[in-house]
Amino acid sequence: MISREDMVALDAADALAPLRDKFELPDDMIYLDGNSLGPVPKGVSERVKDVVEVQWGNDLIKSWNVHDWMGLPQRVGDRIAPLIGADQGEVMACDTTSINLFKLLAAALELRPDRNVIIGQADNFPTDNYLAEGLIRLTGGRHELRLIEGDDIIGAIDAAEDSVALVFLTQVDYRTGYAQDMAAVTKAAHDAGALILWDLCHSAGALNVSLNAAGADFAAGCSYKYLNGGPGAPAFLFVAKHLQDQVQQPLSGWHGHAAPFEFERSYRPAPGIVRQLCGTPSVLAMSALDAALDVFDGIDMSVLRAKSQVLTSLFIDLMEKRCGGHGFTLATTRDQTRRGSQVSWHHEMGYPIMQALIADGVVGDFRSPDILRFGFAPLYLRYVDVWDAVTVIERVMLEQRWDKPEFHLRAAVT
Repeated sequence: MISREDMVALDAADALAPLRDKFELPDDMIYLDGNSLGPVPKGVSERVKDVVEVQWGNDLIKSWNVHDWMGLPQRVGDRIAPLIGADQGEVMACDTTSINLFKLLAAALELRPDRNVIIGQADNFPTDNYLAEGLIRLTGGRHELRLIEGDDIIGAIDAAEDSVALVFLTQVDYRTGYAQDMAAVTKAAHDAGALILWDLCHSAGALNVSLNAAGADFAAGCSYKYLNGGPGAPAFLFVAKHLQDQVQQPLSGWHGHAAPFEFERSYRPAPGIVRQLCGTPSVLAMSALDAALDVFDGIDMSVLRAKSQVLTSLFIDLMEKRCGGHGFTLATTRDQTRRGSQVSWHHEMGYPIMQALIADGVVGDFRSPDILRFGFAPLYLRYVDVWDAVTVIERVMLEQRWDKPEFHLRAAVT
């Protein structure tokens, strides 16, 4: 059986180990919730302080030109692009994930006017399906959202071949961590004459995402998870270059206009990815995200992904060896090629167990109805953290520390 000393040795040989020092992390915490909110990278506070005190505080409105605040969405988008397998000029940092998904849903359906089916997953993150429902209602109900149980998306695409307009999926399932085969699913969608839209919220910054290699049409995602952009940080969207001047996004705000400061009476879309903008960027939040992305400079995403697979595999193995008799059932696939950077477990007492773990310094989260979710962000997590986390979980279960009344009280955010 692997020992704690073995984990220490893995850390000593880890090429990514020095990156941990680039984050602000509490000494008394093992943070396994970077798949929900990433920690603060060092340098973010200083950047935001400069934007507030110098750019806003001293230069005021001149900063739109002097510090090129207007260019932030595209500059930040270009920094995200290599992390998701996109080219420069294909990614824009803007708005929220929900707004971006709505924009891209509408744009994609307009490109397939003779088709009416949107294929998605029943267990997708709810907001994705809610947005599709809302768009269908807004456009008079002429489209059908066909939600598939399970992971056989390709079979569902084949069954709806003549009518499917769009395949709309999250690459990594938010509950189980199951990772779709992006290339295979994208090919199936295209073979059926459909477009594809990927939600990258649980993969960007942790997986070796390859949008262009897979031939993806559209994608969107958040930046506050593995990209560490901060709570409520700007989201991003991707439109493949060959589609950019074909799409008409529905939120035709002035920042997506070809000449916003000409103040023309009618909308005229900007060329390329810029037409995906809507309103004024949040300069403080965008600047924080820009600084946070510094930690990815020079990172090979395939190396990051390889560490993620080892971390999650070790966690599964140790949990089953040391906590196997305590009622945990693995919700995440054992196939590491189909596993995102998280491990989830079913347990009927999942919520109070997670609260007890958090109180003891191991921070994950809970997803209804019974899932304990642990995220493994390779930039800052150590192999020894896996051993120590399982040690705490084992103690919480052996001592039944989870069965205190305060741990059963549901908070607003789980």
